[in-house]
Amino acid sequence: MALFEAKGLHKRFGDQVVLEEINLSFEAGRLSGIIGPNGAGKTTCFNVLTGLYRPDRGQVLLDGVDITGRSTHAIARMGIARSFQIMTLFDDYSAIENVLVAMPEVARRGFNMLHDLSRDAAALDKARGVLARVGLADKAYETARSLSYGDRRALDIAIALAAEPRILFLDEPTSGLGSAAIERLAALIGELKRELTLVVIEHDMQFLFELADVISVLHWGQVITAGTPAELRANKWVQASNLGRLA
Repeated sequence: MALFEAKGLHKRFGDQVVLEEINLSFEAGRLSGIIGPNGAGKTTCFNVLTGLYRPDRGQVLLDGVDITGRSTHAIARMGIARSFQIMTLFDDYSAIENVLVAMPEVARRGFNMLHDLSRDAAALDKARGVLARVGLADKAYETARSLSYGDRRALDIAIALAAEPRILFLDEPTSGLGSAAIERLAALIGELKRELTLVVIEHDMQFLFELADVISVLHWGQVITAGTPAELRANKWVQASNLGRLA
């Protein structure tokens, strides 16, 4: 049984059908990609899968348990975390404070930015460890606002990791990054896929095809095809589309 499944998802906004009979399956320990042209419904699909939107019909299952319609907080407590294409950082707080806020043990007792953090050595050590995983160990006490765009992307992932997820959803992680930052991100995701189940929406086909185990293609709100990167490169529909050229 897959760790995470979507069955027959349908979502519309007014008269516009955005998702229609979406079926997806994400195996534990694998990196699954989702690609498609602009307007294909990728981000809406992510928002339904992670609880931001409730589907009009269909189911979302985690380990066989129906989590459809549960709040984002409830879903996060079950081990699902995500990053956003548009980052939502606390810009005036330090990198380590951003991570601390997301840690379950800190969130449970309430986090006061004025609290003397030096008295909470265990939480600080854990937060430093999370920052070290994404290459920000030496920038722990810099404000999020002062970080470079690439470092802000890394911090966004660190915040998601701080929640100790079983499955991590990344929405366009390379968006706005230069080539050096993309290489750094690819190395980070390559490390993370050894420990986590990952689902990635990405417009950079080369980036995703080098990392993903399996990729689903969305078009007009439907899953058109799915397969390994090699299988998709050989797929006639993908070859005939702009996606084929990018891949």
